[in-house]
Amino acid sequence: MINTRKKILVTGGAGYIGSHTIVELVAAGYDVVSIDNFSNSNPLVFERIETITGKRIENIEIDLCDYKKLEEVFQGKTFDAIIHLAAFKSVPDSLKNPLAYYQNNVDGLLGALLISKLCKTSHFIFSSTCAVYDPETVPPYAEISPIKPGTPYGMTKLLGEQLLEDYVKNTEGCKAITLRYFNPAGAHPSGLLGENTDKAPENLVSVVTDAVKTGKPFTVFGDDYATPDGTCVRDYLHVADVAKAHVSALEHLDAATSSFYDVFNIGTGKGISVKEIISAFETENNIKVPYEVGARRAGDMPIAYADASKAASLLQWVPKYSLADIVKTAWGWELKKNQER
Repeated sequence: MINTRKKILVTGGAGYIGSHTIVELVAAGYDVVSIDNFSNSNPLVFERIETITGKRIENIEIDLCDYKKLEEVFQGKTFDAIIHLAAFKSVPDSLKNPLAYYQNNVDGLLGALLISKLCKTSHFIFSSTCAVYDPETVPPYAEISPIKPGTPYGMTKLLGEQLLEDYVKNTEGCKAITLRYFNPAGAHPSGLLGENTDKAPENLVSVVTDAVKTGKPFTVFGDDYATPDGTCVRDYLHVADVAKAHVSALEHLDAATSSFYDVFNIGTGKGISVKEIISAFETENNIKVPYEVGARRAGDMPIAYADASKAASLLQWVPKYSLADIVKTAWGWELKKNQER
C-alpha cells in the first residue's frame, strides 16, 4: 500500500513525459510538486492536469542550473523522492548545439542532485535514453548491451548515468534508478495532454500527425533496409506506459532495504516499422497520411528495440497500451488542440 503522504518532486513537470508522469503519480496516491521554467513547455499544462486529476499541482519556476537560487528555494524543504525529467532531448539539435546540451543536461542533473542533498532525499529516478547504446549492436538491446552514444544528446545522458551512479556510491542511504526510454509516443486518452507539436516535430508519430494536419507529405528515409517492409524499425511505446514505469520504479525503491543503483530499459520488446506506423494511423483514424519515400538518412539504424524483461521481472512493469492506442490518442490530442484554438 502506497503511503499517500509521500511527496515527490518532478523536474520538467510541464513537459511531455513529466505531465503524464504527474497524472500517474496522483492516481497512485502521491503528493507532487513540479519544477519547470517553461523553456520548452506551457504553464497551461497544469490546468489540464488539474482537469484530469482534480489536483492543483504546485510548480516552482526555476532554472536547475541556477545553483544559488536552488539553495535559497529548497533549503529546509523535504521530499521523499525526486524524478528528474528536465532536459533537452532533440538529437538533431544536439548535433547543432552540443555545448548547450552538455550545459543544460549535465548541469541540470547536478542541480537536481543538489536539491536531493539539500532536502535529504534518499530516492532518485533519472530519465535516460536508448540513445546510449552502441548502434552497431544487434538488437534487442539489454541493459548490459554495449554502450556507445553516437550523438551529444546520448552522451549527456550517459554522463548523467555515470554521475548518478557515483553519487549513490558516495551518499549514505541513497537509492537510485535510471530508466532508459525507447520511443515514447501517443497522448493522454482525454486529449488534454500530449507532445508539443507547435514546434517542428521530430518523433515519427508527431511527424505523421503534422503531415496529416498540414497536408504536406513527410519523407520516409529509405525503404530498402533489410526489414520486413524495407523501412526502419523502432520500439514505440505509449507515453502513459512510460509514466507508469516511474510509479513502478518508486515502489521498487521503497521496497529496497539498502542503498543501490540500477538501470532498466523501458520499451515493449518488439519493433514497429515506419510503414506500420503509417498504416495504423490511417486505419485507426480513417484518414490518409501524405508521405514520400526518400534516400536513407545518414546514421539511421535499420532495427532498434528493447529487451524489457528486466523491468517486467523486477519492477513488475509491462506496457498496457497498443499501437492502435498510440496513433488514436496522438490524433485525438491534435484534434482537441485544434478545437480549442
